[in-house]
Amino acid sequence: MKTIISFKSINKLAIPATIAGIAEPILSITDTAIVGNIPVNGVESLAAAGIVGAFLSMIIWILGQTRSAISAIISQYLGAGKLSEVKTLPAQAIYLNIGLSVLVLFSTIFIIEDIFMLLNASGKILELCVSYYSIRVWGFPLTLFVFAVMGIFRGLQNTYYPMLIAITGAVLNIVLDFIFVYGIEGLLSPMYLEGAAYASLIAQGVMAIMAFVLLVTKTDISLSLKFPLHPELGRLIGMSLNLFVRALALNTALILAVREATALGDQYIGAHTIAINIWLFTSFFIDGYGAAGNIMGGKLLGAKNYDGLWLLAKNIIKYGLVISLFLMGLGVLFYQPIGLLFSKEPDILNAFYAIFFIIIIGLPINMVAFVLDGLFKGLGEMKYLRNVLLLATFLGFVPLLFLGKYLQWDLYGIWAAFTLWMFIRGAALVWKFRRKFRPLLQNT
Repeated sequence: MKTIISFKSINKLAIPATIAGIAEPILSITDTAIVGNIPVNGVESLAAAGIVGAFLSMIIWILGQTRSAISAIISQYLGAGKLSEVKTLPAQAIYLNIGLSVLVLFSTIFIIEDIFMLLNASGKILELCVSYYSIRVWGFPLTLFVFAVMGIFRGLQNTYYPMLIAITGAVLNIVLDFIFVYGIEGLLSPMYLEGAAYASLIAQGVMAIMAFVLLVTKTDISLSLKFPLHPELGRLIGMSLNLFVRALALNTALILAVREATALGDQYIGAHTIAINIWLFTSFFIDGYGAAGNIMGGKLLGAKNYDGLWLLAKNIIKYGLVISLFLMGLGVLFYQPIGLLFSKEPDILNAFYAIFFIIIIGLPINMVAFVLDGLFKGLGEMKYLRNVLLLATFLGFVPLLFLGKYLQWDLYGIWAAFTLWMFIRGAALVWKFRRKFRPLLQNT
């Protein structure tokens, strides 16, 4: 079937992908907003949620990269009309993913206090970090299973079912957050930060069950592990390893930012927690068009339709720009109320308002990086994505971060480093795409 590149066809994939993509940051934002208003140890709870959230995001993103690899391979085989040749691959990838997640779970849970101490957590914050993580970590294998299933659906050009899974998890998490954190008078005592952890864990379990049922009932993909190993498993592992290294570089930036913000003081890590959650929310919002590029790009490459691929890239950037400008407008319009959603502490709010404008200004830069990042994953360009992240992190982000620390720029230095980081990533992807695919166009 010929892939049609149009506003309708792109948005048919991008809109559900956007809704699915923002579910995870909505979960984090919900936790942040509710935890930030806890009447007992509210500032410390907000700081702990930010530190644990950053660490969990790191390990989830590192091991969740098989989602993109599965999606790329399936979409390429679909475009080439050879889908039946990869039906045993998804189950092998899922079992590999779950095995790695269990290994990471048991290798961190016994040394987690030492890990959070490395992130500058101490005293009450360290105590809350450990209790929060000890509950949430059990949802880690469930999340990776859901990620893998979403990758299969994406490869099949379906973002509707991932959207249903994500919406269900987000709504359930929000409802359970209010119930468990604040309690129900006469029925359930407030659980505060631990309540937020249990809410997330239950939501992750329900999402995993939904993913399993939809995969089994709505596709011909089997979860039975069959041998011999599929020939493409090697390529999938190679892609995943490149994305693994890339995710390490990516999370080096995120973790260093958390570490430096924590060292500045409780109000600064509280402000940074609010800022990073908003940054992630807007990023995933824009990333819906990256998902469309990922899904359609792999299929177009499989069909060797380079003119369509070029048109796709131009259109997803154009639509992504509109979304980023819309989000900028909302940020300017609701500059003060956005902060009040997360905390009522004056010190935290003042620190957040001082740097929020940097996040707003950076939205178009982020858009280019995220949209083309998704497209490159669909094209299987994992090695180049790895190299770009290494360059942006260690020659851009890290030097500016520590320059800002030396010059005492506080949170300004951290968020200036993020802006440079995203600019390098976006510029490198634009250059590579033009250099590789423009010569292949028939209508130049």
